[in-house]
Amino acid sequence: MSHDSFVPLSTFQEYQPELMKARAEQFAQDIGRRRTTRQFSDRPVDREVIEHCLRAAGSAPSGAHLQPWHFVAISDPELKRRIRAAAEVAERDFYATAPPEWLDALAPLGTDASKPYLETAPYLIAVFAQRHGVNPDGSLRKHYYVSESVGIAAGFLIAALHHAGLATLTHTPSPMRFLADLLERPANEKPVMLVVTGYPANDARVPNLTRKPLGEIATFR
Repeated sequence: MSHDSFVPLSTFQEYQPELMKARAEQFAQDIGRRRTTRQFSDRPVDREVIEHCLRAAGSAPSGAHLQPWHFVAISDPELKRRIRAAAEVAERDFYATAPPEWLDALAPLGTDASKPYLETAPYLIAVFAQRHGVNPDGSLRKHYYVSESVGIAAGFLIAALHHAGLATLTHTPSPMRFLADLLERPANEKPVMLVVTGYPANDARVPNLTRKPLGEIATFR
């Protein structure tokens, strides 16, 4: 590849070792406060906040830098109502047919087929994975590592929303094709999840859960 297609790495910011450790610790503590909630306030959220968080998500690395994602931010009350209705149909089917061990695993979270937060929260952000791209001439462009790329971008989005001071919930009804239909997305896009976001309700409660310690999730060699 020609060097003309590269530019200097001018955006990298290095920190002194002690400051680096402090920043890493502060971020770990801050993101560690993030909890999934299913009880949201209907307080409005400035659209500009959501826009900045989506820009953060769009900065995620991706296979061959093809950025195989699309985000639909939904605040329209009628559209949220229709999404809730369709999601609850899928959820009722799930809870009626899911294996007992799957339902046992979900029991501590207190979930069921009712999803009122899909209407209450000010924003739903639908995350879509683009199976392939479409060139200007209509021909198809292969995308690489789509699932991995979209997963990283969704993680960036959740971290950005938390950093901005919003609560989040990842919702993955199955099947999710209704999202593509309701949001009129093209055939090359597959819905991956809904990120529900807004302020938590004043009386919001979360399960009393703990996270695995570092020694159980990481190994140094």
